[in-house]
Amino acid sequence: MQDKMMDAFSEQTRKMFEPMRKMNSLMLNNMEKMTQYQLEAMKRYSQMGTERIRSATEINDAEGLRDFGTKQAEVMNELSQQMQEDARVMGEMSMQFKSEMEKLFSEAGQKMNEQATAAAKGEQPAKASSQSSRKS
Repeated sequence: MQDKMMDAFSEQTRKMFEPMRKMNSLMLNNMEKMTQYQLEAMKRYSQMGTERIRSATEINDAEGLRDFGTKQAEVMNELSQQMQEDARVMGEMSMQFKSEMEKLFSEAGQKMNEQATAAAKGEQPAKASSQSSRKS
């Protein structure tokens, strides 16, 4: 008897915490993806900056300064495009996360409705029998 009660309790607890477990897992996966992408972006930006500093240290004359300035404009354009692309990718990641969260909440809500419906159907006969016994 106690084993059945403990098994039922364990099963109810598992069902109750399953949506939270899924949500935590989804949030953790999203955080990992976003962090990884941001680290890669930071590495790209750092490399670009380091390359520019190296190029600046190699300037020896006016022609080298002119070439550096020309290249600097190209690098700034490239940096701007890269930042736009990174923002676009991060936005897509956020929208995907939002979509997955909405799906998760929808599924959890649907399960709760099903459980509430099942519980209500299970209680109605008991209420009917208790009400009929009061009338007698």
